[in-house]
Amino acid sequence: MRHANYGGKLGRTSAHRNALFRNMVTSLLEHERIETTDAKAREVRRIAERMITLGKRGDLHARRHALRVIRSRDVAAKVFGDLAERFRERAGGYTRVVKHRVRVGDAAPLSIVELVAGPVPEKPQGKGRRPAAKAPESEKAKSTKAKTEKKAAAAEKPARKRAPKKKPS
Repeated sequence: MRHANYGGKLGRTSAHRNALFRNMVTSLLEHERIETTDAKAREVRRIAERMITLGKRGDLHARRHALRVIRSRDVAAKVFGDLAERFRERAGGYTRVVKHRVRVGDAAPLSIVELVAGPVPEKPQGKGRRPAAKAPESEKAKSTKAKTEKKAAAAEKPARKRAPKKKPS
């Protein structure tokens, strides 16, 4: 039974799997975008987010932990410098996984794993919605608006009283 065992084996030995993830995380942090299968993308996202969190901590102990995974000192310097500053205000969610296509050879579903742009966008004011930008009204929208205004005006008029129906005698 696989109780509390998160993540798949991906048909590899543990050493091969660890090497695969280390290479993919290093490539993701270096290029900020990679294409891989869905299963690998979910695993790589977890490790990459952990590396960026270590970069935000920024101390020697965090750097040594990150260098256990990241294979390049240049990429580690980027994580502890540029990426740590970029995500300073963000509390997690540094990566995005987007379903992309199906591979032709074996029909494996592929995804793109990428780093998000930067800090968290401002929270919208009010009822959770941003005010939409006013677009110029089209002819159809204008005619629909005129019809609704006519209906509203008609509803405001008092209803005419009808004579009661006569019962057959």
